Amino acid sequence: MAAKGNGTLSTHFVLLGFSEQGNGQVVLFVVFLVIYVVTLLGNAGLLLLIRLVAQLHTPMYFFLSSLSFLDLCCSSCITPRLLRDLLDEDKVISHAACFTQFYFYVAFATAECYLLAAMAYDRYVAICRPLLYSLSMSRGICVLLVAGSGLAGVTNATLHTGLALRLSFCGPNAIHHFYCEGPPLFALSCVDPAPNELGMFVMAGFHLAATILAILLSYAFILAAVLGTRSAAGKRKAFSTCASHLAAVVLFYGSLVSMYCRRSSRSSWERDKVASVFYTMVTPMLNPFIYSLRNQEVKAEVCRLMGRKHSAEI
Repeated sequence: MAAKGNGTLSTHFVLLGFSEQGNGQVVLFVVFLVIYVVTLLGNAGLLLLIRLVAQLHTPMYFFLSSLSFLDLCCSSCITPRLLRDLLDEDKVISHAACFTQFYFYVAFATAECYLLAAMAYDRYVAICRPLLYSLSMSRGICVLLVAGSGLAGVTNATLHTGLALRLSFCGPNAIHHFYCEGPPLFALSCVDPAPNELGMFVMAGFHLAATILAILLSYAFILAAVLGTRSAAGKRKAFSTCASHLAAVVLFYGSLVSMYCRRSSRSSWERDKVASVFYTMVTPMLNPFIYSLRNQEVKAEVCRLMGRKHSAEI
């Protein structure tokens, strides 16, 4: 395949990030640092709580702890490098480091899509098939669902990264993003990146469509079951149980769909950065609080542990 230019092959990229913000770099550093610290504390705290409290050793909290782990990984894959670049004029990243970051963020994002679909299925079984819940959501099945989510992430990341490795880079090496995102990276290739762009569009569309369909079907059955319930208390409990998961789904999928369900272009890269901030940093920060603040069991266990600690100190 013919090259676009006849320059020498480059060995590194430059992440432009938010360089257009000028004097706002320090402000952005503080904002993203706070977001990252809250993300670490919130998700690690939720993981620890679920680990320590035997009453939370149920399928729903097993999935929730897996979600917290993925959120920690996804945020840690992107944010530390961004924080460094905001304070350092040298924003160079090697090809190996760039493709490694690309691989892991694709893997974690894809795995989270399938995990959210598994969580929706868990709520469907709990509400629509309660008598079969212990059998349908046994420990083995839960582990398989989480492992399947991880396998989907690894497979998707391997395909995308394999396609990216076919590219050559011999011209401009400035990536118009704050991490090694696909479309801005492909745009720098000396060879035609159309197969990569089409592959990302098709594969991302498939994974998003498949998991969104699973979530919508689960909640359609849940809604039908809830509306058929005569008990007002039962309806409130069911809606409260599902509200947290729906909020997390809307936040996560909203930003992903805005990025990957359309063909990217240079004019949309600034908008893509905003969407990326939401799904790589804001959503992982909010998820523990979305699930905790609307979950009476979590709040009760936190209060109980805090009360026990206070009594021990006295």
